[in-house]
Amino acid sequence: METLTQNKVCHGFRLLHTDTIQDIHSDAYVFEHEKSGAKLLFLKNDDDNKVFSISFRTPPENNTGVFHILEHSVLCGSDKYPVKEPFVELLKGSLNTFLNAFTFSDKTMYPVASKNNKDFQNLMDVYLDAVFHPNIYKYKEILQQEGWHYELENAEDPINYKGVVYNEMKGAFSSPEGLLMRANQNSLFPDTSYGYESGGDPINIPDLTYDYFINCHKKYYSPSNSYIFLYGNMDIEEKLAYLDQAYLSDYDRIEVDSALALQKPIGKLNETIKEYPVLPDADLKDKTYLSMNFAVATSTDPEPYLAFDILDYLLLDSPAAPLKKAILDAGIGQDVFGAYDNSILQPFFSINVKNANESQKADFKKVVFDTLKQLVKDGLDKKQIEAALTVKEFQLREADYGSMPTGLIYSIMTMDSWLHDADPLMHLKFEATLAKIKQALTTNYFETLIENYLLNSNHQTFVTIAPSKTIADKEAKFVESKLADVKKNLNAEGLQQIIEETKKLKERQSSSDKPEDLRKIPMLTLSDVQKKAEDIPLEETTVDGVKTLYHDLETNKIAYLSMYFDATDVSADQIAALSLLQEILGKVDTEKYPYAELVSEINIQTGSIDFDNQTFSDMSDDDAYAPKFSVRTKVLADKLPQAFALIHEILYHSKFDNASRIREIIKEIKSRVEMAFNQNGQSVVVRRLGSYFSQAAAYSEKLRGLDFYQFISDLDKNWDTRFEQFKETLSALSKQLFSKDRLIFSVTGNTELFQAVKDHFSTLELQAKSVTDAAHADRLAKPAAKNEGLMTSSKVQYAAKGANFKSLGFSYTGKLQVLKKILTLDYLWNQVRVMGGAYGCGLSLESAGNMIFWSYRDPNLQETLSIYDKAAEFAESFDADDFEMTKYIIGTLSDLETPLTPRSKGGMADAQYFKHITQADVQQTRDDVLATKLSDIKDFGKLLKAVTDEGFVCVLGNETKIQQNKNLFKDCINVFD
Repeated sequence: METLTQNKVCHGFRLLHTDTIQDIHSDAYVFEHEKSGAKLLFLKNDDDNKVFSISFRTPPENNTGVFHILEHSVLCGSDKYPVKEPFVELLKGSLNTFLNAFTFSDKTMYPVASKNNKDFQNLMDVYLDAVFHPNIYKYKEILQQEGWHYELENAEDPINYKGVVYNEMKGAFSSPEGLLMRANQNSLFPDTSYGYESGGDPINIPDLTYDYFINCHKKYYSPSNSYIFLYGNMDIEEKLAYLDQAYLSDYDRIEVDSALALQKPIGKLNETIKEYPVLPDADLKDKTYLSMNFAVATSTDPEPYLAFDILDYLLLDSPAAPLKKAILDAGIGQDVFGAYDNSILQPFFSINVKNANESQKADFKKVVFDTLKQLVKDGLDKKQIEAALTVKEFQLREADYGSMPTGLIYSIMTMDSWLHDADPLMHLKFEATLAKIKQALTTNYFETLIENYLLNSNHQTFVTIAPSKTIADKEAKFVESKLADVKKNLNAEGLQQIIEETKKLKERQSSSDKPEDLRKIPMLTLSDVQKKAEDIPLEETTVDGVKTLYHDLETNKIAYLSMYFDATDVSADQIAALSLLQEILGKVDTEKYPYAELVSEINIQTGSIDFDNQTFSDMSDDDAYAPKFSVRTKVLADKLPQAFALIHEILYHSKFDNASRIREIIKEIKSRVEMAFNQNGQSVVVRRLGSYFSQAAAYSEKLRGLDFYQFISDLDKNWDTRFEQFKETLSALSKQLFSKDRLIFSVTGNTELFQAVKDHFSTLELQAKSVTDAAHADRLAKPAAKNEGLMTSSKVQYAAKGANFKSLGFSYTGKLQVLKKILTLDYLWNQVRVMGGAYGCGLSLESAGNMIFWSYRDPNLQETLSIYDKAAEFAESFDADDFEMTKYIIGTLSDLETPLTPRSKGGMADAQYFKHITQADVQQTRDDVLATKLSDIKDFGKLLKAVTDEGFVCVLGNETKIQQNKNLFKDCINVFD
C-alpha cells in the first residue's frame, strides 16, 4: 500500500481519497478508473473474510421487474463461463462464505465473500464476467426461464404463465405485510422510480419484452454506472491490476442517465387502498392493516439517517415504546410496528398497525398526532432515550451481523450515500454522528425531529391494506381472461411458435452442460481446503457449584452468557406456555420495576437480555432430545453485577397479574407468527412434517409451529375465562424452571472476562432447588402421521415430504451431507426450480435422522411431491467424474465451515454439547465428506426410497390447489381463522 499516493494512477485507477475510520477499524481508499469511469472503494483491515461486490444504479421506470429479472439472468452463463448456471456451479464447488445477488429499489448488487484467497479471486472473476458479458444476448430462453414465458405444450391446452421471478413475486404479493411495505414506499414517491415495484408486479411482469430487457442491460450494466467494493485483508494493487486488465480497460467512459430524482412533497395524508386475499369463509373483522408514512430528509444527510433509526425503536419497537402503547391502549389494532427505510434517496418512516379495521382510520390518525404532540410538549422519557441510544451504539460497536459477513453490511451502508454521488464513508463514521444525536440526553433533540419531520411534514401518505374474499378470484380470472385473449388472437402459426418456444426452453433446461464448459469454472482442489475441523474451545468447569461450559475466545471486551435451564419435566400440555413465557419475561412489571423502566434498565446496563426455548436432538437418537429454556445476555465486564441483578429480578419477581399488558403481548406474538407463516412457509411445513415422526420436532412444533399458533389463537379468543389459569401456569413454570439444580451455564470471552463473571455470579442469587416433582410430568404423545394440506389464500405452495431414516434402519454419515449438496443443487434445483418454476427448494438433513424435502413459493404441488419420489432414481443413476465429485465435496465443506462470530461459536459449541456431538464426531463428518465416492451417492438410493415411501407429506398453500389434490392428505385445514 506504500506505493499508493493520493491523486496518482495505479493500474488505471486514480486514488481520489484516503481515510482512516477508527469506528470500524479500517483504512479507506476511494478510487476511480480513468478509462471506464468505474468507482471503487477499498476498506483495508485484518478481516480474513474478504468481500467483493459490484453494484449498478438501476432505477425502475415500470412494474415489469426488469432489474430483478436481470439480477437472476446475468448469473445464467457468460462468455468466459458458458454453462447454464455458473452461480449454481459456484454454490456446488467453492468455499464461499457468501454468494448471492440483491435487487433493491434503486440498485442491483452482486456480492461474494470467501476466506480463501484463491477462491475469492475465482468468485470475483465469475461474477464480473456474468455482469459484463452475460449469455442473455445469446439465449432468449434465459429471460423466459428466470422472468416469464407463455407455457403451451399442446394447441388445445390453455396457455399459462411460468417463470421463476413471476412465481417469486406471486408469493411476495400474497403476503399482506409484503403488500404493505411496497405500498408504503410507492405511495410516497409517485413521480419517481421509487413509485414502481423494482421486484416486479405479477400483473405487469408479462409486459416485459426481450428487447427492453436487453436494452436495460446495455444501458445500466456499464462500468461507468458501477460501484466496486472490496473489503478485508488483501493485496489491493493485485486486485486493481486484475480489474483493469481483465475487464475495465475494455470500456470507455460514457454518460449513463441513472440518477435518482427527488420527489417533491406531495402534501398531507394522501390515501392509498389495496386489497389482499383471504379465504372465502374468513371473518373480515380485525384483518385490516393501517399505515401512516412520512418522507424523511435524504440518505446523504448522516444525522437524520441514523437518528430516525433510533427514533423508530424509541417510539414503536421497544417493548416500552410510548406511541405503540398509545395506539394499543386506544384499541386500534392488535400489533403495532415501526419501519424505517434509509436505503433509498429519501428515507421514510412508517407507523404500521396490523389486525385493525377500516373504520378505525380517523381514530388512528388522531391518536398518532395527539400522542406525538404530547411527546413534543412534555418531552420523551430521558431514560428511554438513553436506552435506545445504548441499544444502537452496542449494535454498531459489536458489528455482529450473524451469517452476513461484516464487510457485506458495510458495502450496503456505503451504497446508501455513494449511489447518490455523496461520500461513501459517511455512514461508516458513526461515532461523530452518534455524538451529535446524544445531545438528546440533555436537549429536545428527538422532540424537534418529531416536530419537523412528522408533525409538520408536508410529505405524508396513509395506506390501507384491506382483506378481500374476492380479490384472489378476480385476479385469477383477469389472468385467465388475458391468457385466453392471447390465445384467441393467435393464428395457428402463432400457437405453434409458442409450442416450439416451450419445447426449446424445456430442452435447454433438461440438457446437460458440456464437460469442457464445466471445467472452465475456476475451482479449488482438495489440497486447497483445510482437512482438520475447527476445534471451538470448550472447557467443562463449575462456577459457584453450577456446571459451566467455558469458551475462551476474544470478544472485544463483551461477555456472552447463556443459562440453560432443563425443561425436560414440563408437561406436554404446558409446552406452548413455555413459548409464551419466553416472550413475556422482560416485558412485564416486576416487583422493583414497571415494565417500561425495566426495558430501559436492560438496554442501558446490557447489550440485551433474551429468552428462548431450544430443543437439542441427541445425535444418535432423535427421541432423546434435551429441551432447554435459555436466558442469554451480552454485557461489558463492568456491568456484570447490574446484568445479574436484572436477570434475578426478571426470573424471580416478574408479575403476571396485568391481564391487559399480557394480552397485548399475546396479540403481538400471534401477529408475528402469522407474518412468519406468510414469509417463511417452508419452515412451517418442515417443522410440521417433522412432528409426524420425530419427538424433537413435535416438541418444536408446540413451541412455534401450527400447534402453537392454534394454542395462542384459542387463548386470545377465550381470554376472559382463561387468564386466571394462564397466570398461574406462568407463575408455576417460573418456579419450576429457574433453579440452580437444573442450570448449565455458558460463558464466551477471554480469561479476564471469565474471572469477572465468576467474581459476580453470586449476585444472580439463584433458587437452589426446583419446587416441582419431575416424576409426575405428562410426556409428549408419540408422533403420528397427519399428512395435512394447510390452506391459505397464498398464490403459491410450500411442499414438504420426508421421514426419519434412522427409524428405517439407516445410519448417519457425513457422506449424506454431500448427497444433500448434490440433490439440492443438481436434482431439486433443475426439477423444482428451473423446470418447475419454484423460487426455492432444498433438503433438510439432521444427524439425528430427519430428512425432509421442501419447496418455496412453488406454483406446483403434486408435481413437486412426485419429483421428491424420484430422488432415489436420480441418486442410483447419478454419474460424476472425479472433477465433479471434488466440486461437490468442496461445496459441502463450505457449508460445514461458515464463518462464525465468537458469540456464534459459543452457541454452536453449547449445542454440540447438548446433542452429545464430540470434536471427534465433527472431525468424522469432515473426514466422511472428504472420503465420499460416486458409489456412496448411488448407494444412498435405498435410503431415499425408504424415506419417500413412508408417504409423509405436508403442504402449505393455496386453498383451491390443495382441495384439487385433497386425495394426498388426511386433513385439509384452514390455517388462519
